[in-house]
Amino acid sequence: MTDKITLEDLKKTQKLIAPYVNKTPFHTWKGFEIDEDLGKDTDAVLKLELFQKAGTFKARGAIVNFMLLTPEQKAKGVTAVSAGNHAIAVAFGAREFDVNAKVVMIKTANPARIAAAKALGAEVIIGEDARSSFDLVEKIAREEGRTFIHPFDGRNVALGTGTLGLEFAEEAGPLDALIIPIGGGGLASGVSTAFKLVQPNCKIYGVEPTGADSMKRSFEMGTPQHIVAVQTIADSLGAPMALQYSYDLCRENIDELCLVEDTELKRAMSMLFREMKLAVEPAGAATTAALLGPLKNKLQGKRVGLIICGANIDIDTFHQFVSEGECNY
Repeated sequence: MTDKITLEDLKKTQKLIAPYVNKTPFHTWKGFEIDEDLGKDTDAVLKLELFQKAGTFKARGAIVNFMLLTPEQKAKGVTAVSAGNHAIAVAFGAREFDVNAKVVMIKTANPARIAAAKALGAEVIIGEDARSSFDLVEKIAREEGRTFIHPFDGRNVALGTGTLGLEFAEEAGPLDALIIPIGGGGLASGVSTAFKLVQPNCKIYGVEPTGADSMKRSFEMGTPQHIVAVQTIADSLGAPMALQYSYDLCRENIDELCLVEDTELKRAMSMLFREMKLAVEPAGAATTAALLGPLKNKLQGKRVGLIICGANIDIDTFHQFVSEGECNY
């Protein structure tokens, strides 16, 4: 049975990590393009977590983990595995708490993310793929005695991401629906839990790329599932599996899942850049892609919250995806 998270737990965590993270803003998106596409009676309310320290929501869960390390654990250092954003967050936390970090980053990770993790002081090891990289990080933790800070599973991660949900739920006012991007489920588990505690009538939607749909498969099978290969431009949503803790919270609090194609992610990136002036990574555009695509008719005329989760991407790749997104209009 998953250890429940209460509203009191989230408020305590929010206070605990406040000195180390940003309280990110929200903004109601109004403009010609979005009104033309969704209708003027649909409100898209953006939680701008791309302005978080380290560039994504990942800083929240990482900081929770660092604050709970014992002196002995700090002395031995930490390790992590990531397509990029979690590695950056762990490197950021390690610098804040003066802890040595050795992170495994998958070779397909965006070059800007690898550079950012190194710039923050982490030792970076490149893994071949997601599965072998998880094996490698477990070996490092076992042989070197480092604490493994998981990228998406566990109570500490959900408590950290839950603070994002708490901020949004308390400050944005009542929402009819909320869309959350899903990779391994760390973000969705915490945010959906917070919203169901503060706004229980808000309908929660999770969105995955079609090439990384481990949570959807898990919902269908009733247990956490692995996928054979990750095939999406949204590499930070490319978890190769769902795991029990995050799965349980997602299953309890998310009402419905949907999938988006890479072409829809590029189109959403392009629209966010043109009209909101936001340069986001593909994962950061996933909720917009869902609202413009598979959820459009269902959420017509609603007040809908969108988590804009991150913006760690290099200029050349961003230019390529946005340019290709322009072709989809």
